Amino acid sequence: MAADKPVRRVALLTAGGLAPCLSSAVGGLIQRYTAVAPDVEIIGYLNGYHGLLSGRYVDVTPEVRAKAGLLHQFGGSPIGNSRVKLTNTADLVKRGLIADGQNALQVAAERLVADGVDVLHTIGGDDTNTTAADLAAYLHEHDYDLTVVGLPKTIDNDVVPIRQSLGAWTAAEQGALFARNVIAEHSSNPRMLVVHEVMGRNCGWLTAATALAYREWVKGQEWNPGIGLTSGGWDVHAVYVPEVEIDLDAEAERLKAVMDENDCVNIFLSEGAGVPAIVAELEARGEEVGRDPFGHVKLDTINPGAWFAKQFAERIGAEKTMVQKSGYFSRSAAANDKDLALIKECTDYAVDAALRGESGVVGHDEERGDELRAIEFPRIAGGKEFDAGVEWFTALKAEIGQP
Repeated sequence: MAADKPVRRVALLTAGGLAPCLSSAVGGLIQRYTAVAPDVEIIGYLNGYHGLLSGRYVDVTPEVRAKAGLLHQFGGSPIGNSRVKLTNTADLVKRGLIADGQNALQVAAERLVADGVDVLHTIGGDDTNTTAADLAAYLHEHDYDLTVVGLPKTIDNDVVPIRQSLGAWTAAEQGALFARNVIAEHSSNPRMLVVHEVMGRNCGWLTAATALAYREWVKGQEWNPGIGLTSGGWDVHAVYVPEVEIDLDAEAERLKAVMDENDCVNIFLSEGAGVPAIVAELEARGEEVGRDPFGHVKLDTINPGAWFAKQFAERIGAEKTMVQKSGYFSRSAAANDKDLALIKECTDYAVDAALRGESGVVGHDEERGDELRAIEFPRIAGGKEFDAGVEWFTALKAEIGQP
């Protein structure tokens, strides 16, 4: 959109899975527009691209604006999410979101025009923002005068080239809180194997950051070993991420010694670790592996935590095994103070960029010196790998005796 064209109406949508930033980002955008451009109308499409295609939205009334600050206190999204890919025509037809023969990008563009939208703010992860990129490209190619400004939401912290995704810090903190109760289960049975499965399809950042946050808590506690309250029983004994190949035999030998010493083993496992091996095993047995509209393996259907628990249990002499997943607990939390500061920085910039007519995804650009800017949509991609060689992660592994 030309910078000299006035912005009269903006639309917000949140999409993909939840993260501890969506509600706050919606609140932040409303607050910023109210502060710097109070005459701009705001609507929120319900359930992301699902609502955009079906034309369902709510008006942001003066009453909503007055209480927008309350949204910072909550997790989830007040306007709802969904997983919808605008270029997956077969899925959209099957779900009744478009008719057979329709082009979803055209349907979405025409809906935005019909609703009088000058700026669309998308708040989501790599799938949401690559979908926004598809939409922005279509709008540009077909001379629709509309600005699209995205915000990066993913607890995996895996969006290229963005340094830090909104909500990821909170998710790690909440995963560590979840782990305190789960790992207490090591005392529920002799020779207990506890697997804490953390979200992270292709990126191990969240698992590593969660393990680090939890271990900082362990190191800060006072223990009473004479009655069995030991740091060894509560500690992290292994951290497995997709970026590092796992030698099951060597790890089983190491963890057998840990089990003998502590009467338990506590593993932090990224749900994406070992997925290719698991999928290959299932498909070799003739089983069909489910995939979502974006073509991703449905991780809940292959259950990586249970698979790894099965690989280790017998080898390390576990008498009982427990697998617990922290993803839904951590991703639905309200943003912590560190994320709230990042969210405000990004939502303020997003509104200012929108008023300038500047499209892109707002974040600190790792390829441009960590500058906060509206990063060009064609440069946005998912699957950014965690750098498993960073000092804090290698130090963590060294402390727990993991090669």
